[in-house]
Amino acid sequence: MIAGKVVGSLVSTRKSEKLIGNKFMIVEPLRHMQADTRQIIAIDNIGAGIGEYVIVAQGSAARIGCDMEEAPVDAAIVGIIDDGGILEKDDAGME
Repeated sequence: MIAGKVVGSLVSTRKSEKLIGNKFMIVEPLRHMQADTRQIIAIDNIGAGIGEYVIVAQGSAARIGCDMEEAPVDAAIVGIIDDGGILEKDDAGME
């Protein structure tokens, strides 16, 4: 799992039938948790909002975490972090 900040939402009119009715958010992993990507698209079934810090599960854990084992999901928001300020301070200090 990674921690990140929701920076936007995404609308997809045409998509797999298994994804209909779901909300998609754009998440920027915190700098010290980034691998080779700056942003990811994550399915959001818990109601995260722009500007909130979230926990994102990836791969098969994402499908299990959002109860969509048969859907083409690779990233899912599985938690909203209560106090993301501490993460922001840690992220600013990392180079």
